[in-house]
Amino acid sequence: MHPAEFFFQIALILIAARVCAEVAVRLGAPSVIGELAAGLILGPSLLGILEPNEIIRLLAEIGIILLLFEAGSESDLGRLLHAGTRSAAVAVSGFIFPFVMAFALSYYVFHQALLVALFVGGTLTATSIGITVRILQDVGRQNSKEGEIVLGAAVLDDVLGVLLLAMLYDFSKSGHVSLTNVARVSALISVFFVIAPIAAKLLAFMISRYKNRAQTPGLVATTIISLVLIFAWIAHAVGAPELLGGFAAGLALSRRFFLPFGAALAQDHEFSEEVQRDMKPIVQLFTPIFFVVVGLSLDLRAIDWSSPYIWAFSLSLAALAIIGKIAGGYILMTEHWLMRTAVGMSMVPRGEVGLIFAELGRTTGILDPTSYAALVLVIAYTTLFSPFWIKMFYRLYGHRPELALEDELDAGPDPPPREPAETAARSD
Repeated sequence: MHPAEFFFQIALILIAARVCAEVAVRLGAPSVIGELAAGLILGPSLLGILEPNEIIRLLAEIGIILLLFEAGSESDLGRLLHAGTRSAAVAVSGFIFPFVMAFALSYYVFHQALLVALFVGGTLTATSIGITVRILQDVGRQNSKEGEIVLGAAVLDDVLGVLLLAMLYDFSKSGHVSLTNVARVSALISVFFVIAPIAAKLLAFMISRYKNRAQTPGLVATTIISLVLIFAWIAHAVGAPELLGGFAAGLALSRRFFLPFGAALAQDHEFSEEVQRDMKPIVQLFTPIFFVVVGLSLDLRAIDWSSPYIWAFSLSLAALAIIGKIAGGYILMTEHWLMRTAVGMSMVPRGEVGLIFAELGRTTGILDPTSYAALVLVIAYTTLFSPFWIKMFYRLYGHRPELALEDELDAGPDPPPREPAETAARSD
């Protein structure tokens, strides 16, 4: 491809994402819907004038890594850890329920082969953390109580999805699962999450101390992006999704991250704010590319819309995909039903994670064209409609005290007004 053609494609993606996002917001929809729609319009589903090549996919990957970096940098690690057990419960239950139900539907009702049914179930397990984070940002709930639970659950969901994908790939190749490989990858991911934030914090401490001595501008943005990309590479090397490297780096650079030692390193709020300020335009540049590429990857023209089997299979799977994740939210028995519903709904989008599963099944010959098309439809349902449901939910119930933001709860009630006499005495 000639460089000029690539430049035109990137310009087209950015302009279409911006225009469609603006239209979506003016129509009352989240901006992520506009960016996904831009991909559907430009891609094979409608106009067919753009196809994501390897370079565009790499830029999209940078976009999701930077989005997760931003989510991590705006998170309160204390609240994430406080929500740890609840996040784990939501992740595990929201992982198991869709897998078991989708497998049973495929194997026992639609009589798919064992490996096909396993891949169908695996496709519906993981939540799209990028789309979920963006939806919560669009409705202003990323720092809410349910937002912290969902963020932690989505991160764990991604890890579980990677482990399941490795197991299914082993099973498809050799007919059995290597528990040794699974244990090794699990251990490496655990070590990464312990060491990576501490290493990032120490590096950030050094950058903040020496940035004023630099003779050229842009030191903070350049070094932070380099740090994020290196952490993404390390995450991939240990078997974790690359985007989790960006999330770990963002957590370490947040204003509320504390090391088990040297807590003074976490007190440089000015540097944390400078990082967020310098990184925001870069994140806003790359993130839309990711969502447009998700839309480009959905080829709705390839689906045989006249097939009763596809409609029956896809709609049944979509129902289970939604019910399974919402049931995962309702595992939080001590929370109000509004909180449980909000958590479950936020875990529904599949997006790029589901597409990775489905594409692997297709390229390895495990999924036939009909099953693959049905899964693409399910991914499209959960990705495109979830932002509307979530926004409508918060429009109806967002004012309820059960869904109050953490900052509002911490602030407590307003202090009572002073008595006039007290005020007069103080003025004297």
